[in-house]
Amino acid sequence: MTSQALIIAGFGGQGVLTVGKLLAYAGMVAGKEVSWMPSYGPEMRGGTSNCHIMISDELIGSPVVAPHEATSVIAMNGPSLDKFEDWVAPGGHLFINSSIIERKPKRSDIHIHYIDANELAKEAGTMKAANMVMLGSYLAISKVLMEKQILDVFTKVFGEDKAKLIPLNEKALNSGKCAIENR
Repeated sequence: MTSQALIIAGFGGQGVLTVGKLLAYAGMVAGKEVSWMPSYGPEMRGGTSNCHIMISDELIGSPVVAPHEATSVIAMNGPSLDKFEDWVAPGGHLFINSSIIERKPKRSDIHIHYIDANELAKEAGTMKAANMVMLGSYLAISKVLMEKQILDVFTKVFGEDKAKLIPLNEKALNSGKCAIENR
C-alpha cells in the first residue's frame, strides 16, 4: 500500500471528525502508521470542521496534509469544496456530497466522485449516516482498509452502548461502496 493522505471537511455535526477517528483507529489496529489531526471552529455544530488523516505502511513525518498533496478529499459541503479542491494532488480523488453541493469542480486533473450521500444515508436509515456513505465510497476507491475493519473498531471508538448502530452504519458504508461500483 502507498500512503494515503486524506482530508475530510464539512459543517460541524456532519460527522467529519467521527470518520477521521474511525479511519485512524482502524488503521492503527491493522498495524498501519496513522495520524489524525482534527480542526474545528469554536461554534461546533453548524461551524466548519475538517480533519487530516494519514494512513501508511511507513513512518509519517507530519500529521498535516499539505496543499496539493492530498491523495483524497471528502467534501461534505460547498465551503469545504471551495477550500480544499486545490489540496488534491494531481491524479488524486475528490469525493463530493452531491446532495448539497451544486458547484462543479474546476479541476480536470483529478478523479471526481459525486455521491448523493444524504439520500443514500436516508435510504440506509438516517441522514445522520451521510458521513458513513462517503466513507464507504472512499474505501471502495482507496482500498486503504476494509469495511469490516471500520465496523470492528466501532464500539472501541464510540463505546459498547453504540453497538446497536453498527447495522445501520454497515448499510451506509455499503451504500457508499455501491455508489462507486454501480457508476
